[in-house]
Amino acid sequence: MSQFNEVILLKYGEIVLKGLNKSYFENLLLNDIRKRIKKYGQFDVSRAQSTVYIVPKDIAAESNFEMVFNECRKVFGIVSCCRAACVEKSMEKILDTITKYTYEKLEEVKTFKVEAKRSDKQFPYDSPTISKECGSILLRKHPRLKVNVKAPETVVMVEVRDYAAYIHCGSESGEGGLPCGSAGKGLLLLSGGIDSPVAGYRMARRGLTIDALHFESYPYTSLQAKEKVIDLAQIMTDYCGDINLNIISVTHIQEELKNKCREEYFTLLLRRFMMKIAEKTAIRYGCGAIITGESVGQVASQTIPALTVTNNAVKSIPVIRPLIADDKEEIVKYARHIGTFETSILPYEDCCTVFTPKHPVTKPVLENILNEENKLDVETLIADAIETRSHIKLERK
Repeated sequence: MSQFNEVILLKYGEIVLKGLNKSYFENLLLNDIRKRIKKYGQFDVSRAQSTVYIVPKDIAAESNFEMVFNECRKVFGIVSCCRAACVEKSMEKILDTITKYTYEKLEEVKTFKVEAKRSDKQFPYDSPTISKECGSILLRKHPRLKVNVKAPETVVMVEVRDYAAYIHCGSESGEGGLPCGSAGKGLLLLSGGIDSPVAGYRMARRGLTIDALHFESYPYTSLQAKEKVIDLAQIMTDYCGDINLNIISVTHIQEELKNKCREEYFTLLLRRFMMKIAEKTAIRYGCGAIITGESVGQVASQTIPALTVTNNAVKSIPVIRPLIADDKEEIVKYARHIGTFETSILPYEDCCTVFTPKHPVTKPVLENILNEENKLDVETLIADAIETRSHIKLERK
């Protein structure tokens, strides 16, 4: 446990721009933080001056302080996080604490600077004076240190706020974005690949609560492929919160396509079925949009003409493609960040690999697609698929 009165300071970003709606976003943010950290002990969580303050209230909370800090870095809506010593607003207390609290950090570096922020204008020392006094005492404590105001290895911060002063050695970045649930709910088409979990994460970061829909093709795809998707959804909850995962079989649709439609249109026809089923599922569960992991040109079904044909299948809600302009390297970087990459590359095929045409059409004409679709009893096939739906609720651990 720390010998200091240590707290966590979380700064939020674009929430400050929300005007009269600001308190709505702040309350969602605080609720998410409280839900995340309650398993670690008792904490006081409050807000003031565009900052969330987390104060441990029992031994368990103090013992788990580092884990709580790491958890807070995953909260959408937070742009920076720091551990700070909370001290009485007097120069004597600040100078006494700053030498002790920063000692180990400053022993590891050669250059530093002190920055001070005084939001409490009643405090008798201005920011330059606070910086000068603190810098002087730190130089006396660490004679080998040098001040570097342009590119220091460590920045020691002193923030004099309304109720206390806070001392820390800089912040770590948070996730940014908007609080979970602040922008409604979206239905993510979750395959077993790299892209779709990242798409869900990106939209959750913009405030959407995520439900997910996975299409399976058992027995053409294995039970391991299904378990892989469940594992991916579980990993996503670490950032996105609880996820309702729906699983629907499209095996009978694929068999009908194979028997009655031209092979080169197979993938696009299947995509249209998926979008129609997704639209009905989204409306049933109150989702205001469909989210996919598509990126322009990545595969044959993701050319602009192909996406136009796919979009035509959805009539009443938007289709959001947050990765549309990303290349694979960027998507992989996100996948590694959220922890889904290693699971995504496990060698279990998803339904899109079943009956894949040798030469899929890349510049489809909508009229030709509709002519192929008219060979099928579309509504019955969709209804039969929806009847296979199973549901799994995955909660953040």
